[in-house]
Amino acid sequence: MKQLLIVSLLTFVFVVANGQSEDQPLKAARKAIEASNAIYSDLANKNDGSILTRYTDDACLYPPNAAPVRGKDNLANFFKGGPKVHCKFTIQHLYGDGQTFVTEESYYEMTDLKGNKVDDGKVIVIWKKTANGWKMHRDMFSSNHPAK
Repeated sequence: MKQLLIVSLLTFVFVVANGQSEDQPLKAARKAIEASNAIYSDLANKNDGSILTRYTDDACLYPPNAAPVRGKDNLANFFKGGPKVHCKFTIQHLYGDGQTFVTEESYYEMTDLKGNKVDDGKVIVIWKKTANGWKMHRDMFSSNHPAK
């Protein structure tokens, strides 16, 4: 009985220790992604193309009810014509190795610049670690409401 207790305790310590060490890269990725998400709509609202700094060079955006948007010029045009809104992202799940790629599942809430709710929905982003930090590689989002 005593040996079983020791083995169980050692197994618990091993799992906890390994879980914490494996979790650190994911925690660091989450912190970087939360920071990027916090300034996302501000960059989009500038209409100066600075939003592209959040994306990889070969990024693809998958907007609802539209064809995929590929390439820096097409991404710039997509954001240039967009509405002036603020988006708040709430990460629900983040998984991956935390070193090369992670997947973000989030909810978003979109408000106009006066704070009136315009939309809410969900987002899936595949983030890629680059020499310049975490960048959005694939970005898909859709409203929780029927298309208008």
